[in-house]
Amino acid sequence: MRSNDEKAGGWEVEMKFTRPWIVAGLLLTAPGAQAQLLPAPGGALGQVSGQAGGVAPHVLDRVEGTLDQAGIDRLSPARLADWLVAARAARIDDLLRRHADSVELDDRREPARRGVILMTGARAESVAALRSAGYGVENAAIEGLDLSVTRLTVPQGRSLSRALKQVRSLAPEAQASADNLYFPSGASIGLAAAALAETGPVRGKAAGLIDGGVARHPALSGPIEQRGFARGAPRASAHGTAVASLISGTTGIRGAAPGAPLLVADIYGEDPAGGGAFAMARALGWMAARGADVVTVSLVGPDNPLLAGAIRLARERGVSVVAAVGNDGPAAPPAYPASYAGVIAVTGIDGRGRVLPEAGRARHVDFAAPGADMNAARADGGKGKVRGTSFAAPLVAGRLFATGSLAALRAEAKRGGRLSVVCGNCRNND
Repeated sequence: MRSNDEKAGGWEVEMKFTRPWIVAGLLLTAPGAQAQLLPAPGGALGQVSGQAGGVAPHVLDRVEGTLDQAGIDRLSPARLADWLVAARAARIDDLLRRHADSVELDDRREPARRGVILMTGARAESVAALRSAGYGVENAAIEGLDLSVTRLTVPQGRSLSRALKQVRSLAPEAQASADNLYFPSGASIGLAAAALAETGPVRGKAAGLIDGGVARHPALSGPIEQRGFARGAPRASAHGTAVASLISGTTGIRGAAPGAPLLVADIYGEDPAGGGAFAMARALGWMAARGADVVTVSLVGPDNPLLAGAIRLARERGVSVVAAVGNDGPAAPPAYPASYAGVIAVTGIDGRGRVLPEAGRARHVDFAAPGADMNAARADGGKGKVRGTSFAAPLVAGRLFATGSLAALRAEAKRGGRLSVVCGNCRNND
């Protein structure tokens, strides 16, 4: 365990990054909601619904989509870009403040699991040198991908940033990175306690979803199998439920592939540092082993070598990954995994066919689909408004699953300016 003095010292270092944005960010965004840019009507800034505690309950449950389009339209592009940068910095600050025991910044100032380094390709002598330097060593295998990972525990009192520098010096041949965290790229409807959707093992062809858990809902009448890759998982979440309904919903909310069997990997559960690269890699391995054709990832974060390798290996095994570009605006760094080569990157459009002004960017954008002026499943059994590129990605993934090939999906897509728009009328506004 870290002492209070050690925690305070690390906090002071981390605050140097986020302090300049705190005041602006708190004024501009509800700080605990990773994807929400404005509070819900009648809600106070910082108000939290759903279960309190870990990052996953906080992020995945309080995601009420109420971005004020009129307010957005009144902002200049430069002002909106500043606003989104401040919002992102405030969210990171809030995450660090609430979960200093579990989360810290890596050497790139990106959120990651505290005190853990992921390493691939290290020689035995390098691993021995790391043991001698005080690092805990655990060997793990990513089933389904034939990928071996060494998980290092950082010695007490050493920051993640400093440790990464030392590890790369002692094992220069290896790929070493933090266990970076990935977050939902859209706002949906808040979640009270909800029962988990479960119908037993899925047989045959299935669509995959890496997100939070999926709640029982009348729209989700097809087969659903869920597996947890975090403490307390699988656990029903608002975000996962909404995204799932847009893939395979049948009643009330109609997805892009109605009734499609779903394999759901919950990488958040109740873990304060849920949503990490290691959990996502394991989830991809499970999907590949189970023969998932298409996997939706409506989550965003930084480039990470372990995740990049896992996605490459999954693609080699026939898995198509469809990912959202995020909601941090066009001035934000490229979003991952959407920016990886071969990943199908998706942005969102509103009811007028305009790209969402808060949509992030990737190194390539393959398709657009509705991401606003639409409804998705609520965990309470109803439906409600959602907004964000999170909800565009499952529509593209659902149509890819239904059509059976990328060529068929491209043939189905409609031109909307420079964009290839998929499922343009899939808004569930009836």
